[in-house]
Amino acid sequence: METKIWREMLMPYHAAVSELCMKFEHVIDEYKSMNEYSPILSVTGRVKKISSILEKAQKKNVELNDIENIIQDIAGIRIICQFVEDINAVVNLIRSRDDMHIIEERDYITNSKPSGYRSYHIIINYDLQMISGPKRIKAEIQIRTLAMNFWGTIEHSLQYKYRSQMPKHITDRLHAAAEAIVMLDKEMSLVREEIMSAQNYMHHTDRVIMEILNNIQNLYGVANKREIDKIQDEFYRLYKLSDLNMLERFCDELDLIAEGYRAQSIQEED
Repeated sequence: METKIWREMLMPYHAAVSELCMKFEHVIDEYKSMNEYSPILSVTGRVKKISSILEKAQKKNVELNDIENIIQDIAGIRIICQFVEDINAVVNLIRSRDDMHIIEERDYITNSKPSGYRSYHIIINYDLQMISGPKRIKAEIQIRTLAMNFWGTIEHSLQYKYRSQMPKHITDRLHAAAEAIVMLDKEMSLVREEIMSAQNYMHHTDRVIMEILNNIQNLYGVANKREIDKIQDEFYRLYKLSDLNMLERFCDELDLIAEGYRAQSIQEED
């Protein structure tokens, strides 16, 4: 197959990966806007390299004309979660969507692979709108924890190097590491509520501080320097106290001050 033909074939997959990543990023943003914990920590995507596609096609005895029908992970999305419990939340979220049609699920968490690999895979059909018309793309979504992703990334690199001929002492080490990853995820689940609470507090504090700084910036154009200096001094004082309730009240006071200046500006225009 010529390079130009490969580029044309893979172009829709690049578009699908871009759209899917953007949609999952929007899910993260939506949770943040509601000041709620997001089960999705991060999302990345990739289109399989031509060499990897050919290697997989050869391994599975797939004819070139059947590649798009048989190989399901040309487009790949990887969703990283903090906790094992978050994986179920993400799976249910995908199941509930109308724009991602699930055709297969593979639970390698409940039933890990012999190598120790753990992850949850979902194969979807995704309808893409191209200039030439609609095109249905298969994509694989991998959902895993940070710990699972660390192990999986290392294992993939070793598999690529040894081409399924990995020395026994390395496979033994990988199995031991996989067991350690299971224990790590379990330990993190035991303190999940405390971690989520701390992270929500941090995100909310950051948002309040950002609103305060935006208000101060907006007041520069309408308030006098003495008032701005007084407001900044009060903000620095409250910031050092690390008291979220006091920062929230200060933020509300700044909203009222800013609203007063806006009303005054409208009256002067009239």
